[in-house]
This record gives sequence, structure tokens and C-alpha cells, in this order.
Amino acid sequence: MDEPGQRELAGLVRLRLALAYDGTAFHGWARQPGLRSVQQVVEEALALVLALPQPPPLTVAGRTDAGVHARGQVAHVDVPADAWSAAAEAAARRLGRVLPGDVRVWSVEPAPDGFDARFSALSRRYSYRVCDDPAHADPLRRHDTLWHRHPLDLGRMNAAAAACLGEHDFASFCRSRDGATTIRELLRLDWERLSPGVAVATVVADAFCHNMVRALAGALLAVGDGRKPEAWLAEVLAARRRDPAVNVAPPHPLCLEEVRYPAAGELAARARLTRRVRPPGAAAIEPDDAC
Repeated sequence: MDEPGQRELAGLVRLRLALAYDGTAFHGWARQPGLRSVQQVVEEALALVLALPQPPPLTVAGRTDAGVHARGQVAHVDVPADAWSAAAEAAARRLGRVLPGDVRVWSVEPAPDGFDARFSALSRRYSYRVCDDPAHADPLRRHDTLWHRHPLDLGRMNAAAAACLGEHDFASFCRSRDGATTIRELLRLDWERLSPGVAVATVVADAFCHNMVRALAGALLAVGDGRKPEAWLAEVLAARRRDPAVNVAPPHPLCLEEVRYPAAGELAARARLTRRVRPPGAAAIEPDDAC
């Protein structure tokens, strides 16, 4: 139910949630039969706090995969206005008491008109954390850091990454889905050292397709440790088909850090624009599918 007028007629209010989670013990964001997911846990907590007969379905900005974390996740949900009115003042505090320790809802509030957590987003920012020196491997961060066996040359990695910036067909780095486009605009992809032995990638795009961030990270690790030349990434991108030499990096070092949105008055227009068909005859963009 996308239009505010329709929600009002149905007696519903749209809520915006800001949340974070440790993905270690979750089978990703999306509900799956018999498996623990972030969506399931948060929806069940909302049903309890708002005294709803059924868990209300959440729409999320980035459907993270199993083991992937989030620090800046955003979601929306449509709930009965009277249920929200009865619980609004203490909703965030009560969610904090109900939810398990590996997921937090930092805020929950009525969304501005036209807000869609998924389609109104301007960009998503992910980080990918790697330790390439055994002497600096921190066992307390083993759930969010990849321990890489060989030293990484970040200069080579950043030179290779530059070829991927801009709008391209990222089919070489995505798991294909029938009817879904693999064209994305990559706004940022670079690595920096936070401390000796620890390197972090920052990846920003308008949206991502399935496994895109982890495939890019895996390819850049191969460049950084010398297994592949700098020019290889550009060649893989230009081929527009999956290359078996591109290893999808493990999920646990990946974290959704931030989702950016336009000003309140531009939310609905952004959602319409995101749904546009990119190349002639292709399906509309499907934002951020299970990174």
C-alpha cells in the first residue's frame, strides 16, 4: 500500500524504523521457513509491543544475506493507527526489552509522506573489514573481520577499483535473477588502513544486486595479494558474465553502515524514479538484494 491516502482510508500509519544487528546467528534478513531471520524477530517483537494479532510485514532498505551485519539498516511497516497511538510513547523502549541482544531498534516513528524504505533510498553504504597480518588478528573481532593469509597492497586494489566506478552492467559480479537488471551506479569503492594489519573497504552505490559487494571484495583481494593484475577487474567487468575466477568473499566482514534518503518532499519522486526501467526491455531495478 504505497499511497498515503490509501493508508489513511484503511486506518493505517506508516512507521520508519532505524535498526542494527549482529548477523552472526541470523540466516539473513528475509523470513525463511524454520530458520531464524532478522525480519522474523523484529516483526514478532512489533506484534507484541503494538498488540497486533499477526506480525506486520516489514519492508527493508537492504536485504542482507546470512552472516552479514547492519549498523544503519532502515525499514518501514504499515500498522493500524490506533495500535500505534496506544503504544507510541514507549514503543522504542519496549522493543528494547523484547528484542534479543543481537538486534536493536534505535528508533521507530511515523514516516514522512511518500517514504519507502527500499525505493526512496538514494544510496547504500557498506564496509568490508579485513586483517592481513596474523600478528594483528583480534580474536574479539573474529565475527566481523576476515583473516586474510597474505599481505594486501591497497594501492593496487584502489587502482583496480577505480575502473568500476560509475554506472555499469555488473553482471560479472552478481548472481543473476530472471527479469532483474544488473545495471548499477557505483559511487565509491576504496580501501584504507584503519590500523596496522587492518584494512576496510567502503562501498557505496545507488543499489546492489545479489552478492555484488562480496564479489567485488573477493576480486580486489586477489588483486591486492598479487594473484591477479590491476587490469583484471576492468576486464572482468567488461565481459558482463560471471567469471569463475571471481571468488565471493565471506559474508561476516560485511556491514550495512548507512542508507541515504532525499529530503522529505522528494521521497515519493525518488521512489518512482528508482522503479524506472533502465535499459530498454529490462525489468525495473531491484534494490539491494541479499548482499
